Amino acid sequence: MSARNALTFPTRHSGDPGRVALIVPGTGYSPARPLLHFARSVLLGHGWTVQELWWQLPEEFVEFAMGDRIAWVERQVTGAVDAERGACRLLVGKSLASFASAVTADRNLPAAWLTPVLTVDHVARALHRTEAPTLLVGGGADRLWDRPTAHATGHEVLELPGADHGLEHPGDPLGSVDALRQVVARLDGFVASLAAHRVGPFGAEVPPPDGRRPGYLPGR
Repeated sequence: MSARNALTFPTRHSGDPGRVALIVPGTGYSPARPLLHFARSVLLGHGWTVQELWWQLPEEFVEFAMGDRIAWVERQVTGAVDAERGACRLLVGKSLASFASAVTADRNLPAAWLTPVLTVDHVARALHRTEAPTLLVGGGADRLWDRPTAHATGHEVLELPGADHGLEHPGDPLGSVDALRQVVARLDGFVASLAAHRVGPFGAEVPPPDGRRPGYLPGR
């Protein structure tokens, strides 16, 4: 992240200071790429402050054992979450970012994982024990996506048939744009739904002032 901070474009976009969403990149998929760019727009539209995490993987990252890769990602994400002093209440991550799914599980933080690496057991186990609202989005042609695993978690799932790991359709730009539209629309609905959960610091759900459950209607 430090290497990127020297660049002139902003990595923080202001909204409600008490609701910070952290956008976490993939291996080579930066916050400027379409899925994360429009995720930022959705979040800002709902009044969130957005902090983008930019990182540069160590040159030897490809040689890391899986456990070391997971530990590296968890350190980056934990540091970014802690820096918000309790105001970080949502993560939106692409691919490699899902290696930090245990962080969101442990802290009860809502998350939207775009192309999570469901073939890694650590990620699948973390998602299975996650209780906070979670959205999983994957492509049917992505070898790192696993439909049964995604649905077995019990979380909200959007699968795009034929889409690859970038949630695009190679050779079909219009199909790729339509896939992007579907992801943005589902993400918009997911973020809107978090208002009903009234997520507080460290992901704790805050009860409504009258003690009623979200969605409660008088007389029902």
